[in-house]
Amino acid sequence: MIKMSIPPVKEQLDVIERGTVEILPREELIQKLEQSHKTQTPLRVKLGCDPTRPDLHLGHSVILRKMRQFQDLGHHTILIIGDFTAMIGDPSGANKTRPALTREDVVENGRSYFEQASKILDPERTEIVYNSEWLAPMSFEDVIRLASHYTVARMIERDDFTKRYQNNDTISLHEFLYPLAQGQDSVHLRSDIELGGIDQKFNLLVGRHLQKEFGQSQQICLMMPLLVGTDGTMKMSKSYDNYIGIDEKPEDMYGKALSIPDELIYPYFELVTDVEQDRLPELKQQAESDPRNTKHKLAWTITRMYHGAEKADQARDHFEKTVVRKDVPDEMPEFVFASGSGSGILDVIRETGFVPSSSEARRLVAQGGVTLDGEKITDPRYSFETGKTGEFVLKVGKRKFGKLIFR
Repeated sequence: MIKMSIPPVKEQLDVIERGTVEILPREELIQKLEQSHKTQTPLRVKLGCDPTRPDLHLGHSVILRKMRQFQDLGHHTILIIGDFTAMIGDPSGANKTRPALTREDVVENGRSYFEQASKILDPERTEIVYNSEWLAPMSFEDVIRLASHYTVARMIERDDFTKRYQNNDTISLHEFLYPLAQGQDSVHLRSDIELGGIDQKFNLLVGRHLQKEFGQSQQICLMMPLLVGTDGTMKMSKSYDNYIGIDEKPEDMYGKALSIPDELIYPYFELVTDVEQDRLPELKQQAESDPRNTKHKLAWTITRMYHGAEKADQARDHFEKTVVRKDVPDEMPEFVFASGSGSGILDVIRETGFVPSSSEARRLVAQGGVTLDGEKITDPRYSFETGKTGEFVLKVGKRKFGKLIFR
């Protein structure tokens, strides 16, 4: 692992504080940075992730990019794959008990998580650990001793627990163990800084508390905002279908980025792009005075980060051709159907894989989001004539095209 020189504190703070919501306590962070710079000793920066889903989106990239910044400042970064805690289920922000995952799911998701995270992090400078290594061997006596360092009164102060308690909703006892398990990660790794979304504030502070209980130097808790999704209201999530996946095709990534509300242009530049810090004020002004062109600049920048400049240029040209000029792309996937099948439009759309379900296909048809050879199909009962042969251009939504071949 290449050792890098650690820059002066002011230079580090300019990078570290970019986009952050809260740093607790900031004064102690400055002290740690000063000592680190003075001795040229890297700080231990920890980020825990529970691999509950295998696919990462730009919402995940916010905290991963902050970790990459610490790497570039010369610090030691530790990515914890929470293969043990994922089987408990993090109650953060939950209004009900979350189902535990099987070990098989966790292992597979963890592998996929790191592969995708490596698009942002430098894998050569990332220490990967699995918290089952130290949590699984703990005896029941060890768990009791750990639990003795935290009170029920403090635990129930947590927002989601408080709301569920007041609503007489179920709170399982094992959910109290989740913050303790995450805190034990900090104790085991002797972390100097822990990163997390603002919804992780309670868990991060538990880690800080436990380090004090065990006589360690306490970690700094650095919280990042939750990225608002493309709908402009809810946090980015696959569940809300308002996400931009970091594995998206270039044209889909470009098009989705253009769909965000104007007020999110600057926050996206600040949180999910690699644009230099000194350019941000200028981009903020441009987002206010010329949102259309600035949004295209944002879409290109995001696409370039994950696919390269050439693919970003092609995605921009694809958008101009298929959406602005409403042309049909030169290349599109082909789907072959038997001419005697009498296929219904909903079945055809589902078989292309352009939508996840028949209900989503039905919704798009009803909203006028499906065309055949440029003509809208608004009747979900539409079917292709039995015995009919030929080729049709299917358009689903704004950006998905396919050539249907009946023979």
